[in-house]
Amino acid sequence: MNVKRIFDLFFSIIGLFFLGWLILIVLLKASIDTRSFGIFTQSRIGQNGRKFKIFKIKSMLDGSKSISKWGNFLRKSKLDELPQLFNILIGDMSFVGPRPDVSGYYNNLKGEERLILKLKPGLTSEASLKYFDEEALLQQQKNPQEYNDTVIFPDKVKLNLQYYYHHSLLGDLKIIHKTLLRYIS
Repeated sequence: MNVKRIFDLFFSIIGLFFLGWLILIVLLKASIDTRSFGIFTQSRIGQNGRKFKIFKIKSMLDGSKSISKWGNFLRKSKLDELPQLFNILIGDMSFVGPRPDVSGYYNNLKGEERLILKLKPGLTSEASLKYFDEEALLQQQKNPQEYNDTVIFPDKVKLNLQYYYHHSLLGDLKIIHKTLLRYIS
């Protein structure tokens, strides 16, 4: 077991121990709000292109495509991502690494960019910090899908490739620190 995995395992256990009560409260509120079980799972592309199920708190009303008021708060606060501590615990994710994406993006990378797939997906990264308000940014665009595909995604790939070449435990700690500061401010 490498140092990064030991770090992830230790701090995911600590995180679940201290935040488990919050996850349960948010899950209960989301279950009432969405009128369904409050956990959302989705297939994402993980390390080496392997698919895995990501855990999130539901933010959309059951049976519709609309985000509830509570769901909007969850997404802005990123509380909907707390269940990913379980993904880290079981080894599908790490605290720091490229954010896992749905099929059609990372699994379609070519050439040098495919090196990103060697990394375990993360809860945070330089790319996720840069695009912290990605939903709001996309809402401002005439064609959000095209903007994502031609501007945001290629930039994320560039940032994640830089991470691939330069990642270290100290670098991960700096990214975690920046992430925590982002949530506090």
